[in-house]
Amino acid sequence: MDVLLLNCRIIDPVMGRDECGVDIEIISGVITAIGKKLKSKAPIKDLQGALIAPGFFDMHVHLREPGQEYKETIETGTRAAASGGFTGICCMPNTEPPISDPFVVSFIRAKANGNIVDVEICGTMTKSRKGEELAPMQALFDSGIKMISDDGSAVASAEVMRRVFEYGKMFDFLCTEHCEEPSMTKGTAMHEGKISTKLGIPGYPSVAEDIIVARDILLAEYVGGVRYHVAHLSTRNAVQLVREAKSKGIKVSCEVTPHHFTLTDEAVETHLANAKMNPPLRENEDIQAIIRGLQDGTIDCISTDHAPHASHEKETDIMSAAYGIIGCETAIGLGLTNLVHSGKLSLMKYIEVSSTNPRALMKLPQIKISEGEKANLTVIDFDKEWTFGSEHIQSKSSNTPFIGTKLKGQPVGVINNNQSWWRDKD
Repeated sequence: MDVLLLNCRIIDPVMGRDECGVDIEIISGVITAIGKKLKSKAPIKDLQGALIAPGFFDMHVHLREPGQEYKETIETGTRAAASGGFTGICCMPNTEPPISDPFVVSFIRAKANGNIVDVEICGTMTKSRKGEELAPMQALFDSGIKMISDDGSAVASAEVMRRVFEYGKMFDFLCTEHCEEPSMTKGTAMHEGKISTKLGIPGYPSVAEDIIVARDILLAEYVGGVRYHVAHLSTRNAVQLVREAKSKGIKVSCEVTPHHFTLTDEAVETHLANAKMNPPLRENEDIQAIIRGLQDGTIDCISTDHAPHASHEKETDIMSAAYGIIGCETAIGLGLTNLVHSGKLSLMKYIEVSSTNPRALMKLPQIKISEGEKANLTVIDFDKEWTFGSEHIQSKSSNTPFIGTKLKGQPVGVINNNQSWWRDKD
């Protein structure tokens, strides 16, 4: 892929660069020149001031394949990721069968080979995600797995989690936990609070998340040296627990989703099952704590928890409906609108938590916008005002509460693996 990108704004946290009016020449997928008023034989694309950032990486995506292809496939999920501005993702292991052995890893790698979006793979912590017997850690490590999780299910047993951490330390896995004390959340459908009481819906208490975060931090400290990651953190107390653990030097990190810094449990009143998440949407005080956590570095990265479901699994009563929403295609718009354009987070910091930090946590090579480097880029129209609609959805599913949401800032292209994707004019 050859192209001369004109009139770019480069923002690169790794290189400490923020420069406007720059041209970038890319030949055969490699950045060959960066400067002003460049000349090239490559086809020209005038970006008219669009933002060029190191390719965004989403470390929490459900591709559903193998086993649930009626919801999503590797092909449709990576297409949604590219449309959302991501050049890399990590797929979670709650497939059928789960990613508990090298054969499933090999299947996913073969399916994802040659894609414009890099696909990393998360293996399970325990066999079949049952929380009882450890997954074959050596075999997963030998397959190139960098992260393990029983995502969608917490490891309920403290003893099993201790063993996970011991093996995680041995293989330097990023041990990622879905933090939910299961005896407190069975039969619930939303956050426990005033809204759940008003609607008569059984509530999922914040403390159910906090208990597992606190337990795991204590176990991580006891084992020592293990890398522990809190998935889709949602409560104010969980933010504080992570902050305190980091201050003690414990190797703990965490992520937050756009829906958890954008919506509260009040959204259930209007969006019903499309606002049913796990963890659930919380309260405004939790959103404010999450934003403070992003500002001070307690929260390391933004991940989508992209969770596609077929219409019959969401267009039902809220108690029967599946948890989760699609998230890849709204992530950048929600992040820029609610964090950057609102003045809560600098643009440089936002790119760090969307690109630099998740790659660091996954121990992947950092992306540099520099001559001689492979072109791995996210292109964003920073000031574009647009309304998210069904026409923007590339996922196989459409379960989202954000249809009709007005946003400012839109991904318009990605470049990676000697390929490019560009958005048609809306």
